[in-house]
Amino acid sequence: MAPDEHDEPVDQEAETAGWSRVLIFGAATLAVLLIGATIGLVLAQAVGDEEQPVPTAGSVDVGFAQDMSVHHLQAVTMANWARSHSTDPAIEQLAFDIASTQTEQVGRMKGWLMLWQQPEEPLGEYMTWMTEPGGHQHGGSSGEDDSGGAMPGMATEEELQKLRSLSGRELDVYFLQLMLRHHQGGTEMAEYGKEHAQVGAVRTLANSILASQVPEANLMRQLLAKRNAEPLPFP
Repeated sequence: MAPDEHDEPVDQEAETAGWSRVLIFGAATLAVLLIGATIGLVLAQAVGDEEQPVPTAGSVDVGFAQDMSVHHLQAVTMANWARSHSTDPAIEQLAFDIASTQTEQVGRMKGWLMLWQQPEEPLGEYMTWMTEPGGHQHGGSSGEDDSGGAMPGMATEEELQKLRSLSGRELDVYFLQLMLRHHQGGTEMAEYGKEHAQVGAVRTLANSILASQVPEANLMRQLLAKRNAEPLPFP
């Protein structure tokens, strides 16, 4: 019996297209990450040429680079998902901007950590570097804040699963809510890094993060308001 012309070919084409999109995004992310790492190494080497001390484990500079990289990578994950599954051009553009900017910044921070001979992620608790006078004292025994995330503003696994289960307007609204809260947490970290980091390049990056995330946060509030939705509570 001849196969039904409406069966397998359509599903196979859809599956192939889906995997192609994943591979394209993955390759693009890797390319940007490598570019960022190269920039990070060059900038950090320039710091070395100025005979500034190399940051050590437990310093603000190392802690900022480690924790902000983890924080950024979750934002990249959420943004890439929204970009792939939203049909709203405004959401797609915002997600693209967030993913591309933060991927490059992660590469820069990982480049510094490599040059400083420090691990890419903290070996102990998160946020213990934010303990200078005037800091937020986020470090704790569990490494988690009151919202259940690993750091301020981060989404829980349950929230990420919910995001992946939604579509249409519900997806757009929930993405905006999660990402706005995420940016609020990242802003606290960037402000602290800008004020307390010893390496000039780290302070410059923290300032760049603030320069991009504050306007993005304002835009997300506007997009939520247009959709008659409210931001999530931020501790």
